[in-house]
Amino acid sequence: AKRAKRYLELKAEYKELSLELAVHRAADLKEQQKTVAQKVEQEEDRYRQAEVEVRQLEAKLEAERKANLDKEKTLSDRQRDLNNLVGKIRGMENDRRMHQQKLQFLEQNRAKFVESVQDAERRARQLQADIEHYREEVTLEKRIEARLEQELEQAETTLQKIRESHGALKSDLDAVMQNQQQAERAVFELEKQKAINGNQIANYRQELERSSQGMSQRQVEAATLQEKIEQLETEEKRFSKRLEELEQAETQRLQALQVAETENEALTKRITTVNRELDARRNEFKLTKSMIENLEGFPESIRFLSNNKDWKKDAPLLSDLIYVNEAYRVAIENYLEPYLNYYVVQTMEDAYEAVQLLSRSQKGKANFFVLDAFREYQAPMLMLPETMNAIELVEADPVYRNLCSYLLENVLVSEKEDYTGTIPSDAVLLSKSGQLIRRRYSISGGSIGLFEGKKIGRKKNLEILEATIKKSEREADRLSTDFYTLKAKIEGLKGQQTSQQIQQERAAMNKLVQEKVSLLTRMESFDTYLREGNEARQRAMTAIAQLEQDNADIELRLLEKHENARQVKERISHTDGSFRQVAEQLSQASTAYNEQNIAFIRQQNKVGTLQRELSFREKQLEEANAAMVVNSKNIEQNETEITQVHELIAQVEQELQADYDIRKNREALLTEAESSYFKARGAINEIEDGLRKANKTSQDTQLLVNQLKEKLSDVKFKISSVGQRLNIEFGISINDIINRAPNPEFSEADLGPRVDRLKERIDTYGEINPLAVEAYDEMKIRHETISEQRDDVVQAKASLMETIKEIEETATAQFLEAFGQARLYFIDVFRSLFTEDDNCDLILLNPETPLESKIEIVAKPKGKRPQSISQLSGGEKTLTATALLFALYLLKPAPFCIFDEVDAPLDDSNITKFNKIIKKFSKDSQFVIVTHNKLTMAAVDTIYGVYMAEQGVSGVSPVDFRHFENSGAFEVAR
Repeated sequence: AKRAKRYLELKAEYKELSLELAVHRAADLKEQQKTVAQKVEQEEDRYRQAEVEVRQLEAKLEAERKANLDKEKTLSDRQRDLNNLVGKIRGMENDRRMHQQKLQFLEQNRAKFVESVQDAERRARQLQADIEHYREEVTLEKRIEARLEQELEQAETTLQKIRESHGALKSDLDAVMQNQQQAERAVFELEKQKAINGNQIANYRQELERSSQGMSQRQVEAATLQEKIEQLETEEKRFSKRLEELEQAETQRLQALQVAETENEALTKRITTVNRELDARRNEFKLTKSMIENLEGFPESIRFLSNNKDWKKDAPLLSDLIYVNEAYRVAIENYLEPYLNYYVVQTMEDAYEAVQLLSRSQKGKANFFVLDAFREYQAPMLMLPETMNAIELVEADPVYRNLCSYLLENVLVSEKEDYTGTIPSDAVLLSKSGQLIRRRYSISGGSIGLFEGKKIGRKKNLEILEATIKKSEREADRLSTDFYTLKAKIEGLKGQQTSQQIQQERAAMNKLVQEKVSLLTRMESFDTYLREGNEARQRAMTAIAQLEQDNADIELRLLEKHENARQVKERISHTDGSFRQVAEQLSQASTAYNEQNIAFIRQQNKVGTLQRELSFREKQLEEANAAMVVNSKNIEQNETEITQVHELIAQVEQELQADYDIRKNREALLTEAESSYFKARGAINEIEDGLRKANKTSQDTQLLVNQLKEKLSDVKFKISSVGQRLNIEFGISINDIINRAPNPEFSEADLGPRVDRLKERIDTYGEINPLAVEAYDEMKIRHETISEQRDDVVQAKASLMETIKEIEETATAQFLEAFGQARLYFIDVFRSLFTEDDNCDLILLNPETPLESKIEIVAKPKGKRPQSISQLSGGEKTLTATALLFALYLLKPAPFCIFDEVDAPLDDSNITKFNKIIKKFSKDSQFVIVTHNKLTMAAVDTIYGVYMAEQGVSGVSPVDFRHFENSGAFEVAR
């Protein structure tokens, strides 16, 4: 019980501090809300002032524009005339400029043609001289070519003879030289092979020595490596087990994280969807509200009446009175389309008043339904198979039900588009989609527009949208709470990750494995090295024996090849002298032939070049002669055109001078019109500048208001969040603490950590048995309560007896004192209502027990002896009761008194007395009298007449009588 009690104390302290923290936060948020709300109200006032200024400026601007229309028309006409003339002048100036440019072009062409003819003549003379020169050169060079060709043929004959004698000697010498070369090459190859073999034998012997030393050293290292590999295998098993445990824990964490992130993604999509729908509905709400307030889509007459203070602003439009389910809204709207802009008024006088107002203001026409005309209307009932009455699909207030029944009389709605049944002559059948309106002898319909179904029931739709927005906001708040809870869970899972530890363990293990692999690789390389070393020793010893045998064979073959080479050299020495003499003759003849051949080819090229130059000059001469003929014809044609252009320029100059004079006169008239127009336009521009500034101010203010409203909504949301937390944890509403003042002993900065610590202690406290504390406390409380109750009863009995006695004594004394004063006041007021001779009294029937005694009222007007008050007349009873009321009033005055038709039973003389005493006491108190009596009405200071403007709507009209004199008058029937 003690442990449970401590737990409950912690919870109580946690609750107390949590509530105090909530009070501090709510107080701060409430202060923010108050400040923002004040700013919103101030900015809305500014916005309304800006709107009023905009409307005033627009009206003033419209008036100025109407006044400026005639000036603008005059200016426009004069500008148009001047622009036409200027356009004509520009066209003529362009024509003149074009003629001048054409003249300049023709003169330039003529000069070019003349220059071209002169150049062609000079070129033709030069070309003729060049042609004569090239013809002489070609004849001379052809003669030289013939001579060189003859000398070339002679050199070629001599060279051929020498080549025939040289060929026989050369073939014998080539055979001997080839034998010598073969012998020398064979000796070289044998000596080379012998040196290579000796070198290889030395290398093999050195390799055998190095191999023996390396194999001894590697065997010692292999034993050391084997011990290290065994140690690393033991460490690898330990790391592998530890890594497996960490990876299993990380896999479980990742699975939980994946599930949480999947839930978070779905929740985020849902929040996005809800927010998108909420934004769409808010935008639709704002648009619908703006359309309703601005009456968009309605004619000017409707907007005029709705905004006119001289007519009933509360008269609704038919489209705002009814609401239809969305599935049937298009069908009903299409049928009622001609009547949706009708106003619905109560009486015919209201409609006449609106018609006259439109007529006086020249604001178009409007239509009206009069509700009084439908009071006795009874709608007929018509049914067809597979249809519904349209009136059953329409929602409207009872007062407008007859009107709706009349408009939808005999109108049915079919679920099918192709209804095949017979339609009565007085029935109208609508398709559910709204595409068809069918009567017995006609049918209409077609496509459905994008905005059809949006006009009917806009106010009701606005209410539905508002309710939907509130519902979506609540859902968004709930989803936001779930989102932050899930996000906290995800952050916790992410904080528990062991990937870094796993990476460290894996890195250590990989390092260990790499070291082991490296050692195994080295071990394998040692084995391979020893095996390959033994094999290499065997191969080297075999190769050394084979190479030594080969060198012995090479020594024998070298002796034989040296002898062959010596014999070949002796044969060459006998043949070489005759061959050198013939070879020198052949070289001289070949050189002479080559020189003659080169000279002949050069001469051929020179002759060909001269012939091509001669042909090119002859062609150029033909072209120059043709160009001279063409340019001569062009010169003649240009001279004719130049003469014509001079005549056109002179004609245009004459017409331009006349138009310049006309333009000067028209510019003067335009300047005068512009001065008048722009003077008026300046005033309009000033108004437009003011209007733009006012519109900008209005827009900026509206934007600021929207921002402040969003901020206000944010503060409200925070307050709601505080309330939701209190409701979830303690079941306490935000309204229970919103008006509490924060305790100055605490601060929000201190309360937050304390509440968190208490929350953590409670969460980690463990299980308790709350019944133990409850049982102990119940027994203890029951014992203490019974003991206290017994003592209280004894004490209360004695105290009560004394109190009763004291109350009776005090009450009796006070009652007798008040009774005596009221009796005197009653007598005094009674005599002022009647006469001084009249008498009255208040008598206690049982004076021994005044608190329980009945009181007898005695009234004895002069001349009467009534036994009781019931024997008096109605007026006397009323005056007596009034006297008693005023006696009690004098005993305990009140700030105001209300009389509800008290003067109804009084005659004129008694009413005068009644009014007189009211007037007397009105100096100290205020009296409100409900009456139908004219004398009472005449005697009051201010009268309030109550009347009913229309069914169910009352009004009050005050009249101040203090500045009027009352006088009686008699009406005489004529």
